Amino acid sequence: MLAPPKSHLNDHLDHGTNLRALVLWLYAVAALIVLMVIVGGITRLTESGLSITEWKPVSGALPPLTAADWEHQFALYRETTQYKQLNVGMSMADFQFIFFWEWVHRLLGRIIGLAFAVPLVWFAVRRMIPVGYGWRLVALLALGGLQGVVGWWMVVSGLVGRTEVSHYRLAVHLCLALFILGAIVWTARDLAVLARDGSARPARLRLPVTVVLIVLTLQLFWGAFTAGLRAGYAFSSWPLMGDEFFPSATPMVQPWLLNLVDNPIVVQFIHRWWAFAAAGALIWLGIKAARAGSKSGAVLHLLVVTQIVLGVATLLTGVELWVAVAHQGVGALLVAAAAWAGHVVSRSYPGPHRIAGTSSVPA
Repeated sequence: MLAPPKSHLNDHLDHGTNLRALVLWLYAVAALIVLMVIVGGITRLTESGLSITEWKPVSGALPPLTAADWEHQFALYRETTQYKQLNVGMSMADFQFIFFWEWVHRLLGRIIGLAFAVPLVWFAVRRMIPVGYGWRLVALLALGGLQGVVGWWMVVSGLVGRTEVSHYRLAVHLCLALFILGAIVWTARDLAVLARDGSARPARLRLPVTVVLIVLTLQLFWGAFTAGLRAGYAFSSWPLMGDEFFPSATPMVQPWLLNLVDNPIVVQFIHRWWAFAAAGALIWLGIKAARAGSKSGAVLHLLVVTQIVLGVATLLTGVELWVAVAHQGVGALLVAAAAWAGHVVSRSYPGPHRIAGTSSVPA
């Protein structure tokens, strides 16, 4: 077989190099999002989220630099319901501790925004973005901006009349972050496949994979409800809740359906047992991905087992800070691995829209 003309070969190599640069960039942003989810877990568990009562997207990047600045921030916090009901008499050192974690959380949000927006503009100017991907990357950037707005919307819910943020808004905030993470990984995998095969088209989400991701999403929402309601503290035993599978003396609210999202005991019960439905769905996805020749299946299975162990350990330790933070961090990694495996399975899944030859390219 004759070798392609040198100019064509160079074009192909440049194309692959450009796409690999895009893939590495997206993976770096995904890693930052995982880090932010971990810091968000620390912020929640240390009750730090309401320590900054203003939203200043630009000037807020700097922490207080003088004693007067610290006194101003502390005075604002002392006006919150959380301070008045839970933290009266808090020292400046204690306030600086919770302020630090919320500030780091917000700073990471700004860094992620810049880490996505600046390279995106650079890649666009250099015409390195393949046709059809520009709109998707811009949409991801817009979702990142929306996430910042949702974060402030969440904080506002806890400043007056409550000692914590709304667990509904917390769930939206966390799950939107994880959706963005999954979408970034999916896009990176599309580009990675395109780098190896210039004729490859983006993967289409298949129905079985969609079902798995819905099952996982429900678990993530109830995990956020568990965190927001502090439902993890309700019972520190496993597999029983106290001496029963479900505590018969649990006080119920009306209408009954509200117990599914507002009753800490019911929420913990759902989260601890729906986990196994999610695990079963993810194990199936991992098996399918492994059969398609991808390492994502083994990674997904390892993370599922790790996450279940950490979930049980979180309960048994009475929501020990670092165990609970590890549980949330592995949850984010699980979302990324599920997106990776889901991409593989969607590309290899038989159907009328299957692209010829793509199943032989593990992604």
